[in-house]
Amino acid sequence: MKFKDRLIIAAAACALICALVLSNCVCAPAHAQDPMPRQRPRRVSDQTAPQANANQPPDKNSTTQPDEDVEHVETNLVNILFNAVDKDRRFVTTLKPDDIRIYEDNAPQQIAQFERETDLPLSLALLIDVSRSQLETLADEKDAAHIFVESLVHPAKDKVAVLSFTGDAVVEQDLTGEVAALQHAINDMEIVMPPDDQQAAAIAAIKARASGDRRLPGSTAVWDAIWATTNEIMAHTPERMRRAVILVTDGDDTSSVLKREEAVDAALKANTLIYAIGIEPLCDDCPFRKKELRHVAEQTGGHAFFPKSDAELRAAFAQIQQELRTQYLVSYVPTNRTHDGTFRTVRIDVVNHDWQKQKLTLNYRGGYYANPPAPSAINVTRPRGQHLNNPPWHRKH
Repeated sequence: MKFKDRLIIAAAACALICALVLSNCVCAPAHAQDPMPRQRPRRVSDQTAPQANANQPPDKNSTTQPDEDVEHVETNLVNILFNAVDKDRRFVTTLKPDDIRIYEDNAPQQIAQFERETDLPLSLALLIDVSRSQLETLADEKDAAHIFVESLVHPAKDKVAVLSFTGDAVVEQDLTGEVAALQHAINDMEIVMPPDDQQAAAIAAIKARASGDRRLPGSTAVWDAIWATTNEIMAHTPERMRRAVILVTDGDDTSSVLKREEAVDAALKANTLIYAIGIEPLCDDCPFRKKELRHVAEQTGGHAFFPKSDAELRAAFAQIQQELRTQYLVSYVPTNRTHDGTFRTVRIDVVNHDWQKQKLTLNYRGGYYANPPAPSAINVTRPRGQHLNNPPWHRKH
């Protein structure tokens, strides 16, 4: 065979090999694709949810789709916590679902879940007034708070924050289950005294307003402090935790931008109870607003206490602890499932005649806002001394 002929044969063989390689590379991805296109995942109801096959191995080729292409299953359950006490003010812990009826906007609702909640984790905020009117009582308040934290907090599951307030709410200790850190924060709280003279007070006011800080020495913004605490701390705790603010103050609001009802609404939207401990100031010119504190507490499902001695103060903290640990949880799917942001009233009636004879009293929040499901809780660590955000100035009344 001539040399020229051998070159032609070799070139043809090389061309054939290259063609085969290219053909394999092009065809391989086509064989790896699914024969049928992927379907968008369907929304699954509670009644028709299929059960997973425990014997079926996981699909190694499955991939996680981005959030915008996944329909998230939402729950329409409304959860209401309540306490029951008899005519002698003793807690009743033996109620059954048939003993009550629940109504939303006066329409009867079907109870989906009923249980006594003694172990549900707690998210609490101790919100303590450190204005001048508390000068003579702060030491006793701290002692009672120490006992409360020591006896109530289960470090493995409960979270407590400590905040002080005058014109602003200030973080003394962010949410934690560490009792030692909470005790340290309580110890370090101090009274914020007003300036000694009018000129110093005026200068302080000008500087504060110029910087957007309303923590004016001597002022007290009770309603703004509740709003800030519920919005920035309580609203971002997990949904399955019981939320409560323990408010210790004389109730004399002197500088809030918000009205009292706006503070109540903020607590209701955050599903947060308010327990008010009204401390009567010992100064002659300091008002004591018991009516306002009682209203805020009762509208959110909590209670107001007005202790007159150190022993009564400790008893108030002890009762709050007992209430938080002896609650019932009743859940229902509302007949009106529209998330339109409106306020829905809730009423629970005792229908068991034996309990009616005992003049049973139920304590619970009077309603809720039908808002869309809240986003997942965001874990943000707030350093000690951080001022919570204030309501916007344009809302001043």
